[in-house]
Amino acid sequence: MSSKSHNNGDTLEGQSAAKEELNTKIKEQKVVVDELSNLKKNRKVYIQQRNSNIFFLAERGQTLASCKKDLDDMKKELQDL
Repeated sequence: MSSKSHNNGDTLEGQSAAKEELNTKIKEQKVVVDELSNLKKNRKVYIQQRNSNIFFLAERGQTLASCKKDLDDMKKELQDL
């Protein structure tokens, strides 16, 4: 019986840790969206290639839309937890 309560505690701790991590990612994503929103129209935006140190020129509007979508997805995921 104690093992069941111990496992339940581990599950709750795991969910709590996952929520904290997701909250941190959401805060970071909000900063990215705000920064992109406040850029002047003539500024250049670069996106990083996954798993590398290579950056590519990207369109600001398209990048902003993508970041907003990612933020919305993270918020939905947080609500599901």
